Amino acid sequence: MSVHQFLLALRARFGTFALSLVATVLAATVVSLLLPKTYRATVSLLVDAKEEQSLSNVLPLILPQEKLSYLQTQMDIITSKRVARKVVQDMKLAESALTRAAFEKAGEGYGSIEDWLVETLLKRLKVETSQSSIIQVTFSSADPRYSAGVANAFAKAYIDTMLELRVEPTRQAAVWYDEQLKSLRANLEDAQAKLTNYLQREGIVSTDERLDVDSTRLGALSEQVVKAQEQTFQWNAREQQAREFLKRGGSLDGLPDVLDNPFIQRLKTDLHQGEAKLQELATQYGSNYPQYQRQLSENRSLREKLDAEMKKVAAGVANSARQSRQREADLVKAMAAQRARLLELKDNRNEFTVLRRNVESAEKAYDTAMQRHVVSQVESRASQTNVTVLNPAAVPGKPSQPIIALNIALSVVVGTMLGVAVVTLMEMSDRRVRSRSDLDLDVPLLAVLNPWQPSGNVLLGGPSGAARALPRPS
Repeated sequence: MSVHQFLLALRARFGTFALSLVATVLAATVVSLLLPKTYRATVSLLVDAKEEQSLSNVLPLILPQEKLSYLQTQMDIITSKRVARKVVQDMKLAESALTRAAFEKAGEGYGSIEDWLVETLLKRLKVETSQSSIIQVTFSSADPRYSAGVANAFAKAYIDTMLELRVEPTRQAAVWYDEQLKSLRANLEDAQAKLTNYLQREGIVSTDERLDVDSTRLGALSEQVVKAQEQTFQWNAREQQAREFLKRGGSLDGLPDVLDNPFIQRLKTDLHQGEAKLQELATQYGSNYPQYQRQLSENRSLREKLDAEMKKVAAGVANSARQSRQREADLVKAMAAQRARLLELKDNRNEFTVLRRNVESAEKAYDTAMQRHVVSQVESRASQTNVTVLNPAAVPGKPSQPIIALNIALSVVVGTMLGVAVVTLMEMSDRRVRSRSDLDLDVPLLAVLNPWQPSGNVLLGGPSGAARALPRPS
């Protein structure tokens, strides 16, 4: 069937088409008016990732995927049975007589009335979100006030649940940290007691200062030992030189120490002057002259004194060499003792370091646990969440369903399609000749009648209304 044939059939059966269209529109209108009205109330929630009442709050860079995942998690919490059960308890829906009657009418299979109410509320609840941080919570029912009340109740229950989910773990953590702090405090006190007992037992005031003093003392003893060894070498050389000099039969006045002694040299000078004066007196007055005798006695006294001084110097060299060797031995012994003491101090310092590190580790663990305990204590007393009601649900003034205008528009489209289908089926089942294209004959065409037009009282048209079927005879 071509378009032209379809239009001719539609024109011929327009009454049937109009009847189908009107019936469809009328049926849709009646059904829309008879359907129960549904009122939809929506509450807007602003969900922020920032925690205002958290001491450990950090604002990291949140990726879009993480944000969507976070919002999806919040939507799952809103549609959870825990939140729905809290709505039932807050609104006391299970205590209503109408609700109990509806529960008994629904039959068994739902358990308690609260479980049935939870399932019913969740079926009528719709949660949506977009790319922003706003979540739309919508509840639909036949009562506009009930819809607004349940939507706001879901928002309140969600905020309370979020606060519980946040506070409960921190409260448990605070209790756990409180128990841990007791053991950590005991460990710290034990470590401090061990360190104090060690310091008192060893008589240590400051390990670092004592080690520095002993190190300085060891350095000083090392320098003294070196100097003592040099002096001992010099005194041993001088003593050995004196022994060899005396062994060869030399006089004491030829010793270097004697020659370097100013007192002995002054005595020698006095003795030489006395000898010269004695020689002069012997020449002038003779040996029996009293002044000669007095000078002789003085010279003898000077010589004895000179001999005594030279022997004293020789004995002093040996004594000094012996004292130098003894001092060197004492310094070496003291240096060895100081070195042993320093090594002992280092060993003690290692033990002290271990004890001090134990104290520092215990202090660090205790301080860290104390900080976490304070954070848990503060966060367990939080009274706010990161969720805010942006727009509370208002009582809807118009029903959201059914939409009569939309249903009528859709019924017009459906009625049109139904009328076209009916006309097409009727034309296919009862085919009539309505145009030249409806004839499919292999014979010559005799005539084509004009489209039908009313002719008034005339049954047939005049000659001008007919066409010749045969050619005019020639």
